[in-house]
Amino acid sequence: MRRLRRVAGPGDSGQAFPIYITAVAGLLFLGLALFAVGQAGATRNGAQTAADAAALAAAQEHRDALRDELLAAIGGGDAWQDILDGIGTGSPYACDEARWFAAENDADVTDCTVSGGLNPTFNVAVRTRYTVGDSIVPGTESRHAEAEATAEIEPRCVRLPGKPDPTPSPDPRPTGDDTDDGNDGNGNDGGDDDGGSDGDDKPEEKPKAPPVEFTCDGEEWSIDPERPDTLPDVADLFSVHLAD
Repeated sequence: MRRLRRVAGPGDSGQAFPIYITAVAGLLFLGLALFAVGQAGATRNGAQTAADAAALAAAQEHRDALRDELLAAIGGGDAWQDILDGIGTGSPYACDEARWFAAENDADVTDCTVSGGLNPTFNVAVRTRYTVGDSIVPGTESRHAEAEATAEIEPRCVRLPGKPDPTPSPDPRPTGDDTDDGNDGNGNDGGDDDGGSDGDDKPEEKPKAPPVEFTCDGEEWSIDPERPDTLPDVADLFSVHLAD
C-alpha cells in the first residue's frame, strides 16, 4: 500500500512567520537586557575603583605625615613610641586627598571617616558623576552608582627593649675624708688669697641621647637622635592596604 505524503501549502509558511518574529524579538530583548546589566555593572565597578583609590590615598597621606611626626619626635627628644605604633596626629588633609583621587576617577566623595588609634582606618563613600545611561530598564538614565571602601594603616615596626645605662665609673677625686684639714703647717688653710675659683669647676656636658632602636619585618634599625633623617622609608615603617 502506498503512503500519501502531505505537501505543504502556502498557508504553512504563513503560520511559521509569526513564530520567527517572536523568537527574534525575544532574542533582541534579551540582548538589550544583558547590555543594560553590563552598563550597570560597569558603572558599579567604576564607583568601586574610585572608592578604593580614594580610601588608599587618604591612608597614604596620613602615613606620610606619621613619618614626619616620628622624625620630629626623635630629633626633639620627645616620646616617639606611640607614633611608631601608628598613634599620632597624622595629616588633617587625608580626606582632601581622598576627594582629589575620587574626582580623578569621575566620582565625588559623599562621606570620609577617619578612625585613629592602633591601625588607623579610613572609610570613604563615593558617588559617580556619570549615570548608567539609557537602556530598556526605565530610570537608568538618571541612576548613579555608589560604593564604599576602607583602607588601613598597619605598623611594620616594633620597639626593641632598651639597653640598661652603663654603670658609672667611680670618681677619681679624693673625698673629704681622705684629705688633710687644709692647714699647710703655717696657719694657712691653703685657699686662694684672692678668693678666686680653683679652676676645677667646668660646665657639665649634656649626655648624649641613646640611639632609638626598633625592628621592621625582622630588619633592625638604630637611629641616632642627632641624625633622625636616617629613618627608613615610610613604606618600611607602615603598610597601607584595603581592609577585608
